[in-house]
Amino acid sequence: MDNAGDQAFMRKDTTMGRWHEMTYGGALSFLRRNYSRDLNGVDVAVSGVPFDTSVTFRPGCRLGPQAIRAASVQLAELKAFPFGFDPFDTLSVVDAGDVMIDPHHPETVRPSIEAHADAILASGAKMLTLGGDHSIAYPLLKAHAKKHGPIALIQFDAHCDTWDDDGVQMDHGTMFLRAAREGIIDVSKSTQVGLRTYNDEDFGFEILTSPWIHRNGIDAAIAIARERAGRAPVYISFDVDGMDPAFAPGTGTPVPGGLASWQALEFIRGLGGLHLVGMDVVEVSPPFDHSEITAIAAATVAHDWLCLLAKDKGATSHEVGRV
Repeated sequence: MDNAGDQAFMRKDTTMGRWHEMTYGGALSFLRRNYSRDLNGVDVAVSGVPFDTSVTFRPGCRLGPQAIRAASVQLAELKAFPFGFDPFDTLSVVDAGDVMIDPHHPETVRPSIEAHADAILASGAKMLTLGGDHSIAYPLLKAHAKKHGPIALIQFDAHCDTWDDDGVQMDHGTMFLRAAREGIIDVSKSTQVGLRTYNDEDFGFEILTSPWIHRNGIDAAIAIARERAGRAPVYISFDVDGMDPAFAPGTGTPVPGGLASWQALEFIRGLGGLHLVGMDVVEVSPPFDHSEITAIAAATVAHDWLCLLAKDKGATSHEVGRV
């Protein structure tokens, strides 16, 4: 059998490169990467966390990892835009499947996610996580902080997620306050992007609201986030409700006035050269999506983060046109 189609499980000899697939058929892994738990020599492991029991409004983002994988098929077809390279000529990436969680024993969920992340990070690979609701960021950050120390968080979101926390509850709106209080996040180096809900306190985060970004521009916002992060280890947590519902209707807590998808992508692409250690893309809720536009945006955000890592590893951009 020749090297065409179903590379997610057919290709065994390498975790780099790619071969031809039908965009409308074949096994659906993220960007058609090999399904594997063998992380020897792997740069990035992609993993899903199909969990949404912590949502406070509309459920459904437990189906997000499947939807993001399905939406990634076209991104695996051509060279990356605007970079002009195939990231997998440089970067070794596998799809490690989903974290096995038991929602019927909720006390086990966060430890399961954290242990899964610990194992991936211990291999030397970085982790790209597809959610799932935003509460999953807390155990992921704990695992990353164990490896890298306090994390500079760049959070894309409509909400601050720093509301009152009792230290016990599982809630997708309180976990970053808990992480800050525990020293997992270094708030002095962290930036919240796209906020448009109110909290009486900022808890030391730099907050770039969507209206501020609309008025002042993406370049000004990127410069602030970059300067604030400096050389610290940077974890990006991308809640798709940071985008306006016109561009991301498939989410549980939509808020008008958010970022356009082009603004979100420009922001991600502007973070190259920082010490990027991990990323999650969360809150894609397929039951509320239309024509997969939310899942496609989420897949593209994740894809472009991988391209930044490929550039850091030596991939050469060949941008054409007025980019």
